[in-house]
Amino acid sequence: MANENKQNQIQIEVPADEMQGRYANLAVITHGPNDFFIDMILMAPNTPKARVQSRIIMTPENAKQLLIALNENVRKYEQAFGEIKPRQAKAGANPGIMDFPLPKGQA
Repeated sequence: MANENKQNQIQIEVPADEMQGRYANLAVITHGPNDFFIDMILMAPNTPKARVQSRIIMTPENAKQLLIALNENVRKYEQAFGEIKPRQAKAGANPGIMDFPLPKGQA
C-alpha cells in the first residue's frame, strides 16, 4: 500500500515567474469536438479592449475533471466561509462567457 501512495504522488513545481499568478475578471470558454479553450481575460474599466492573460487548452475529459474539482472546491469554500451568491446574468448574455464583476473604484 505504501508503494501505491508513492507512485500516485506528483511533485509540482511553480516557476518563479508564475508565482504571482495572473488576475482575470472575465473568462471565455469555447470548444470543438476534441478540445476546450478557456481564455482568462483582464478587462479594465472604461477601456474598449481586453487582454487574454492566459489560455488553457484541454481535452473534454480533463474539462469534466476540472468541473468536478471546481464544484468540490466551491463546496469546501462555502462550508468554511459561507454561501457564494452569484450575480444575475445580464439579459441576452452569452453562456460561454463568465463576466466577473469589476471592483468599484473610490476617489
